[in-house]
Amino acid sequence: MHIAADRHAVTVAVARASCQPFTIEPAYIRAPRNDEVLVKVVATGMCHTDLIVRDQYYPVPLPAVLGHEGAGVIEAQGPDVKNLKVGDHVVLTYGACGHCAPCVSGHETYCENFYAHNFGGAAPDGDIALQSRDGEPLHDHFFAQSSFSTYALARERNAIKVPAEAPLALLGPLGCGIQTGAGAVINSLKVRPGGSFVAYGAGAVGLSAVMAARIAGATTIIAVDVVPSRLELADELGATHTINSREVDVVNAVRELTGGGAGFALESTGRPEVLEAGIEALGGLGTLGIVGAPKLGTKASFDINNLILGGRSVRGIVEGDSVPQVFIPQLVELYQQGRFPFDRLVKFYPFEQINQAAEDSTKGTTLKPILRIAEN
Repeated sequence: MHIAADRHAVTVAVARASCQPFTIEPAYIRAPRNDEVLVKVVATGMCHTDLIVRDQYYPVPLPAVLGHEGAGVIEAQGPDVKNLKVGDHVVLTYGACGHCAPCVSGHETYCENFYAHNFGGAAPDGDIALQSRDGEPLHDHFFAQSSFSTYALARERNAIKVPAEAPLALLGPLGCGIQTGAGAVINSLKVRPGGSFVAYGAGAVGLSAVMAARIAGATTIIAVDVVPSRLELADELGATHTINSREVDVVNAVRELTGGGAGFALESTGRPEVLEAGIEALGGLGTLGIVGAPKLGTKASFDINNLILGGRSVRGIVEGDSVPQVFIPQLVELYQQGRFPFDRLVKFYPFEQINQAAEDSTKGTTLKPILRIAEN
């Protein structure tokens, strides 16, 4: 099989079949074009979305190289790159077209072409940059990066420069899971000083939201989960109250703790029954955001009049309404100041232990796995 001269040898983790382990394989990646950068991946977080796509909750074509919380160093760049350079440290985040109505109005997370840029299994123009050593196309451009790889291609718009002195191996999850939880609180819900906030689910996203609610000045911060160790960590990270939903009625407990119902809440479990309880526990004019991703077609039910009469609202949130070029550096600075200790959520794994990381994440024994792939 002929391999073009501009191809670079890489090692990738491939999802070849639904619900099957990732396989570590040699492959090739093409050189960057236009406004692309080639990033040597130092580490990448593993997110719930990687696993549900591997298991085909979302119909991304297989075989595919997933991974969408990459962090690394730019090694090469295309001719149209303007504001980044070789050697820059970057965090990779989601892709967007940049020219549709939501994008030009500052709402790139709701890009009209979001699915094509992040879940299409190729670039929107059909380009696949990865191929196996035998020349087989490996579906890529997952969240415009496919960072379960020693090298990843991204566009300048979704490669976010971070300070060289920041711990690069730690920063990848800021590109998706951590910015989703924190951004939902700060950007989407706009939790206010003195307000009440409930995190339904104390995983990495929910605990990021707890920390952000503390930064935002909420004075009643409740974490709801079924795992005692997660609730203990929530208490350490800023929750004023914790609820084990296996032990008490969540709706009554939230109403009691908030004096009638929550002002703000975030559902990150993807479980319809949790969403339904969260809506019931809202106070008047309260808002609940949804970030948990179940299988496509999953339905939930609620009392319509409960929303109408109390002026309550429910809204979907993607990537915490983040403008990554602004928000990710802000989160890095908050971490460096000791005000956003998201390092408490992570556990590092060697790249070759990706399946162990996936298993631990599924079981809930690890909140946020990070795969170490290379040294800085």
